Amino acid sequence: MSPLAFEEWNGTLEGRLRFERKVSSMACNNIAKNVLRLVKQPKTLTVHLSEVADAARDFNPDAIVMSGTFSDFDFYNQAHLAKFTGFIKTTKIPVLAICGAHQLVAMAYGSPLKTLDNLELSEKRTDRVVEYQYRFIKITDTSDPIFEGNNDQKSGIWQDYTKEDDILRVWQNHGVQVVGVPDGFKLLATSYLCKNQMMVKANEGQLVYAVQFHLEKSFEDWSKNPTRWEHPNESRDGRILFENFLKLALKHDIGDRR
Repeated sequence: MSPLAFEEWNGTLEGRLRFERKVSSMACNNIAKNVLRLVKQPKTLTVHLSEVADAARDFNPDAIVMSGTFSDFDFYNQAHLAKFTGFIKTTKIPVLAICGAHQLVAMAYGSPLKTLDNLELSEKRTDRVVEYQYRFIKITDTSDPIFEGNNDQKSGIWQDYTKEDDILRVWQNHGVQVVGVPDGFKLLATSYLCKNQMMVKANEGQLVYAVQFHLEKSFEDWSKNPTRWEHPNESRDGRILFENFLKLALKHDIGDRR
């Protein structure tokens, strides 16, 4: 944690850390379960933010998926953030960054963060405007391979609205947004409250997808749901994007990863 965290969380430190650990474990478990559903004979490793660079070197993964977070990044140990910045700007391993990790990637490449009503984070720590539950977002570049199969209706009726090629229905839970699009990235999806919902860096040997929404929760298993009324979640879009990312990661030129 940063000195600011010790100062502002004085007296509530242990409770906040317990909550952070609970949130992070739920997020990482969701991601791991998705990998288990989609990958044959998967091998996974879950590590702390400060360990990402070392784990990438030692575990040598085909892909890295980063979870969301809860607290603002000025409460984090700044040395951990600096180490991650050095890693994400140079790694050739494909990365999928979700929610808070989307914001962290943007920060590493120079983009600021603000609340959804355009305030500095320090101005409004609580009672923020939030995007929550399932929301529609608009794809700004349908040609990106991450969206392959999004407009395929052969799998059957899955929503009560007419599906459009450039619309996703995904789970949202955030009160912070990335301002603009960092250099080297391309905007892939947007929404009314949060302009940067999804972006990609696919150059200089890198493949970094960052999504503000929770695609790991916008997920369903068709084989386990006999009718569309029994879906545990309300969208298949997250599954399509997650699966496509894993496929793209395997196709990414192995020679460019070092």
